[in-house]
Amino acid sequence: MQIINHLRMVALRCRSAARVDLDQACALLLADPSDEWMRHAETLMRGFRQAVEKRPVFYRPGVTELSFDEAWLGRLFEAVEQKDQDSFRFLIRSRVPRWTQRNFAFLVGSISKNFSLF
Repeated sequence: MQIINHLRMVALRCRSAARVDLDQACALLLADPSDEWMRHAETLMRGFRQAVEKRPVFYRPGVTELSFDEAWLGRLFEAVEQKDQDSFRFLIRSRVPRWTQRNFAFLVGSISKNFSLF
């Protein structure tokens, strides 16, 4: 739930920001890894709609209820933490178009890795 609350706060900050193309954004992130923790989370939140093709629902930080999108992301982060590649791939393939699955998976994995360091 901590990682979801963090992403909720990032989503609030990104609401008025322009959406990003995940392919281009991930290429830029790889070219400059400085401050990757926050930049990866921002890129995920700004490109989330492109990845799932519908407007995502994120509640305000601190709300105990989870939206479908938040619960799905939570399951993705759990799969990464438990090193359950089969579940991770299934979840990604169930909602994310093939052309952006790799970038979406990269962002989730990176955020999960960096979040566990805190």
